[in-house]
Amino acid sequence: MIRSPRSSRAIAFGLMVFLSIACFSLVSLQTRQPGLTSFLPDLQAARQRVMAKVPAISNLLDVQPVVEHEGEDSSQVPFGADYRSNATMLMLARNSDLMGVLQSVREAEDRFNRNYKYPWVFLNEEDFTDEFKIRVANLVSGEVYFGTIPSEHWYQPDWIDEERAKAGRDELVANQVIYGGSVSYRNMCRFNSGFFYHHELLQQFKWYWRVEPDVHFYCDITFDPFVYMEENDKKYAFTLTMLEFGQTIPTLWETTVDFIAKNPQYLAERNSLDYLSDDGGQTYNRCHFWSNFEIADLDFWRGEAYSAYFDHLDRAGGFYYERWGDAPVHSIAAALLLPKEQIHFFREIGYFHFPNIHCPAEYDIWRAGHCSCNPGESFDYTGDSCMRQWERVNPLA
Repeated sequence: MIRSPRSSRAIAFGLMVFLSIACFSLVSLQTRQPGLTSFLPDLQAARQRVMAKVPAISNLLDVQPVVEHEGEDSSQVPFGADYRSNATMLMLARNSDLMGVLQSVREAEDRFNRNYKYPWVFLNEEDFTDEFKIRVANLVSGEVYFGTIPSEHWYQPDWIDEERAKAGRDELVANQVIYGGSVSYRNMCRFNSGFFYHHELLQQFKWYWRVEPDVHFYCDITFDPFVYMEENDKKYAFTLTMLEFGQTIPTLWETTVDFIAKNPQYLAERNSLDYLSDDGGQTYNRCHFWSNFEIADLDFWRGEAYSAYFDHLDRAGGFYYERWGDAPVHSIAAALLLPKEQIHFFREIGYFHFPNIHCPAEYDIWRAGHCSCNPGESFDYTGDSCMRQWERVNPLA
């Protein structure tokens, strides 16, 4: 029996309607179920599909390569994507951060990584849940690794005088300093300052791009920042620079000066001291690179100079007696231990981390990146920004 094209189309249309109604009924049934099934239909089946692709590699890690996106047009991959650096996207997150993690990963993938498929590394002080792993794995374009932070790298060390540390926390709380009373925040700052680059999962990589939950990427990144840094001998890159809260770091600079006095061999000849100090090093002007976005060479942190600097700071106890952040620690180290030419400002990367935004001011860059941000709202030259201090040191960066 031969059917006319019109008849065939009618049958096909009827079949599509039937399937749509069936799928809608199934989804409606699932959404009435409590718990995870309300937004993760058939969690066990999804878990099995992902885990089938993911061999365990150690007792710390149990998830690896994950989802490949099909159907991408290779002609849309920017120039240079045929070569990848030995690099990873890196995020420190908790299970409770899931929705903010998904937002950040989705935007980083859409604006950059879908064209390059760099792996992601996620670190947590406790094990990630299956739900976290499945939902994140569903978004990434390359491999993904989930790791647990060793307790000795996270918790307050036993040689810290807790009575003194508590007195310091109480003082900051009384002065209404953000995170002033938080020990977990101090744990995070110390980990990001001196331990993340020692994690087992990062040993295979030379470069990393730090991403945090709940951030936005406002522009298409039409080049590979890792390759740019590698080819131009850059070691550290940023998008936002600002003043630190002075009450959180009262002795950080004097501790740094003491370190340099004892270890002058580590001070770079063409350093960026004038970015950090307005009086030749007598005092610290509190300028720092906001480290929630940073792209850097892991070998710089692993190297002799920074290792010695961090150990000196750590023994001084300021991460707990005060509230030293990883941002000023990284910034001071990069500015003093690296030649200024090895620090780079990525003006092309539109970025937001509450409450500050960097949006490219140059129209050609803004247009080429299809940026969705407003350059007039950029933090770059506002009162608490240190962009002018950076430009007086490195105007061509």
